[in-house]
Amino acid sequence: MKIKKYLCLAAASLMLLAGCNSNPSPAPVDNNDGDDTPAAELEKITFVLDWSPNTNHTGLYVADALGFYEDAGIDIEIVQPPEDGAEALVGSGMAQFGVAFQDTIAPAYTSDTPVPVTSVAAIINHNTSGIISAADKGIDSFKKLEGHTYATWDSPVEQNVIRAAMEAEGGDFDKLELISTYVTDVMTALQTDMIDTVWVYEGWDVAKAKVDGVAYNYLDFAKTNPVLDYYSPTIIANDDFLAENPDLARAFLAATAKGYEYCVTNPVEAGEILCEAVPELDSALVQESMKFLSTAYIGDGEAWGYIDDARWSGFYNWLYENGLIEKELGSFGYTNEYLPK
Repeated sequence: MKIKKYLCLAAASLMLLAGCNSNPSPAPVDNNDGDDTPAAELEKITFVLDWSPNTNHTGLYVADALGFYEDAGIDIEIVQPPEDGAEALVGSGMAQFGVAFQDTIAPAYTSDTPVPVTSVAAIINHNTSGIISAADKGIDSFKKLEGHTYATWDSPVEQNVIRAAMEAEGGDFDKLELISTYVTDVMTALQTDMIDTVWVYEGWDVAKAKVDGVAYNYLDFAKTNPVLDYYSPTIIANDDFLAENPDLARAFLAATAKGYEYCVTNPVEAGEILCEAVPELDSALVQESMKFLSTAYIGDGEAWGYIDDARWSGFYNWLYENGLIEKELGSFGYTNEYLPK
């Protein structure tokens, strides 16, 4: 999974759309199965991922492979994003839905020309990101980050999230050495002492550590400071599309919800569907990841996708109070209106 960078939503970013076409997306699974329904009768939906396909996206591939989208009258195309992320494509209307993150999209909402997208579902019920380190470093609390190195992508929000987590445990953020680097292979970085700590997602790099037999410590942001339990990732939709096609948006999310519900009850089979659609994935990693995410997609929520206002607005209020965004957002940027009732 990609550790997120700030978005550049200038008009120039839309020029990267051509790059999306040159980076082939995984081919949709053929769901025809002898169905004589003409393809022309299906409504085309383009969904742009946040990064290369991974287990955050399993419910989409399941809904496609098992015919949930087709049953809803939808022909889905899943594409990979341009360099600046899914928001540019969805905001431009060239994709109707995509994947975003509550923390990194906030500055785009407070710009002079806010990106016209809304989060319509939480893919995972809680923030499952945190800090990983090799076990022999002894970093078993955020306070013990003091005196160690951390690979930063130099985002003010990123660094203040870590500061808040450290301070919640009596730590001093100024004693953490920040190294400006982007780590593409977390396990290698940890095992070669290239860096002491990296921001990761429990459902991917922690699962990778387990598959590779790497001894590690993992620090969970959400369990350390409740305000850090924000939504990461979410499904976003183009605002004009939502206004003009509310029934289609509801049909899409109902089918998507069925896909993620299947992942919860059938994680092994769901992982196999993802690997069949994206054969370059490591099946052992996918299955280890699905063990965790099958318990996290819905988690302690009543249903998949629903966003809690107190958690959403609480995080945005925290960003504003700490000077990380220029305008108060509160509950702005999400809706549960299109989810199954």
